Amino acid sequence: MKAVVLAAGEGVRMYPLTDTRPKVMLPVADRPIAEHLVLAMREAGIEDFVFIVGYRAETVRDYFGSGGEWGVKIEYITQRRQLGTAHALRQIKGLGDEKFLLVNGDIMLKGGDIGRILARDTLTMGVAEVDDPRGLGVVEVDGERVVRIHEKVARPPSHLANAGAYLLDGEVLAAASKIGKSPRGEYEITDCLQLLIDEGRPISWEKLGFWFDIGHPWNLLSANESLMLEVKPENLGEVEENVVIKGPVAIGEGTAVKSGSYIEGPVVIGEDCRIGPNCYIRPGTAIGDRCHIGAAVEVKNSVVMRGSRIPHHNYVGDSIIGEDCNLGAGTKIANVRLDRGEIEVGGIGTGRQKLGAIVGDGVQTGINASINAGSLVGSYTFIGPGAVASGVIQPNSRIF
Repeated sequence: MKAVVLAAGEGVRMYPLTDTRPKVMLPVADRPIAEHLVLAMREAGIEDFVFIVGYRAETVRDYFGSGGEWGVKIEYITQRRQLGTAHALRQIKGLGDEKFLLVNGDIMLKGGDIGRILARDTLTMGVAEVDDPRGLGVVEVDGERVVRIHEKVARPPSHLANAGAYLLDGEVLAAASKIGKSPRGEYEITDCLQLLIDEGRPISWEKLGFWFDIGHPWNLLSANESLMLEVKPENLGEVEENVVIKGPVAIGEGTAVKSGSYIEGPVVIGEDCRIGPNCYIRPGTAIGDRCHIGAAVEVKNSVVMRGSRIPHHNYVGDSIIGEDCNLGAGTKIANVRLDRGEIEVGGIGTGRQKLGAIVGDGVQTGINASINAGSLVGSYTFIGPGAVASGVIQPNSRIF
């Protein structure tokens, strides 16, 4: 059986992190979202993949290649205009009437859940039970059958969210050529499934035990927090004397951890990093390759992407730092409101009381700069010495 991975979208709501990469390549626990998916599907027995790519497609192609590193085979189809999930299906040739697995490339799944979907005899939707279904597609069910699919309605009729994982066959491909655009202006796979339901084709549902829908940047932090609980201790680098390591900490090849560093797992540190001396890395932190976390720096529950430098007297909490950033000495990122209330980002509630900044690629700060809780900092922005940055900041901004 083949798996078709929808990886063409930009992920506009993930600004500023998707300025420079597709959403599926955002890192969780130091691996791209799409890599976690490939590993989960391989665990379920799938070895043949079709990636439908579009926005910054070269990022996906360059990373995965033909799939040999993961023991799978990957081919690519380019969706030049991103007109919806059903439009993406129209690009596929040669699947015939065989069943295949279709997954959104921006979700997190486990192999056991995927295996139960694959074991079904009928077309099947993966669903996840959620507390608040607003803003999500939801399904109405009758016994084991889906009877109606609702896309982001004001009053959702159930708490079963469409999880974006489907067991399909050639009839869905045929239906994709029959439907029109949805009210959102796209050709959607859910309209194909509703068409088949209305024609009498049974569609089953399978409740997933583990699912993350990464729709906003702070969802990336939540997914990271969850997957970091699975970190296994490993040291492939060089750790000097007088370093304290507690709990599960994974250290990549070529990384040097200098004296006086204190690391509380779960923590993942990539390859060729410089850590310390005398820094404090707290639980839930994932640090990408070629990063520098220096003297008197504290990093807590954050994602720090490749090539970024946090070298002197900095605090970074509950934040996402893009690639190739440099925080000047004394730069601090706040992660709590003074009234301890829920943090909003651009007027959107996050459900979090602790959230620092979402920082795009190539951002640089001067000494003693401050970034307020809940800020979005666009890529290649400069924040000058002593400046305070707050709110939604556009790319290439200059703040003094």
